[in-house]
Amino acid sequence: MSEGVAARTGDVAAAGVSAEGSGFVYRFDAMASPCEVRIDTDQSAVALAAGRAAEAEARRIETKFSRYRADSVVGRINGARGRPVEVDGETAHLLDFADQCFVLSQGRFDVTSGVLRRIWRFDGSDRLPSRDQILGVLPLIGWRRATWNAPHLTLPEGMEIDFGGIGKEYAVDRALAAVQRLTDAPALVNFGGDLRASSAHADGSPWLVAIESVEHEGCAAGVIELRQGALATSGDARRFLARNGIRYSHILDPRTGRPVRNAPRSVTVAAPTCIHAGMVATLAMLQGAKAEAFLKREGAKAWCIR
Repeated sequence: MSEGVAARTGDVAAAGVSAEGSGFVYRFDAMASPCEVRIDTDQSAVALAAGRAAEAEARRIETKFSRYRADSVVGRINGARGRPVEVDGETAHLLDFADQCFVLSQGRFDVTSGVLRRIWRFDGSDRLPSRDQILGVLPLIGWRRATWNAPHLTLPEGMEIDFGGIGKEYAVDRALAAVQRLTDAPALVNFGGDLRASSAHADGSPWLVAIESVEHEGCAAGVIELRQGALATSGDARRFLARNGIRYSHILDPRTGRPVRNAPRSVTVAAPTCIHAGMVATLAMLQGAKAEAFLKREGAKAWCIR
């Protein structure tokens, strides 16, 4: 760290940003993840305003689409008991995207599959749900059972939707847009390892992003140079079950209610937007043993760890 950067640290640390490298970083927690906004600028006030804007957007999205709040959009939909719910344009956009993912994945990506969390607890233990428990939940899963005629969505009573599979990546994209409305300075938004950069550093050098090792927490399996665009990772490094020498991934196939077999430990995908990168990474994991073939067929720039 240069003397100039070090000298700025004390001036802004209390305000919520800290000086690092050629700029500042703003940190907060949201969506059950550590979040940061890196701004390549020497103006602490700019970095602070940009960080606050990104945080506000993350919290807006988290509140609006939370499955834990009865007053959220998702809460209203899930509590409608078979009645149609009229949604706003932003929610309609996400539902259209979820419908596209469902079709492209042949039913493997399904926003109604969140009910599986009732029987699966990926806490590193050996507790597996019974066959009867799985069969009891399956009738509540199936996007094709929903009626989606924008702007109205109708779910059969007992079914739910959950944007957990795309919400964080969508928030990264929206947070970066909020930052870019305030400054042209190079910026990187990182929410729990899903991230997007507006451009390379001011000197033309790339952002250096580590791919986390699946075997050794806190260690890097490799480093990616990112100048613009997004990276998203799907994997089971921390969420899994193990029984009789078999590891069960938290990536569940909604068609069977069971973990996908022979999936990579992690898939990292580069794409223009974070929601696109996240979609491809998740769809690859859902392919199981065919993940690499899927990524090659899609022409995706990706890194798999088995």
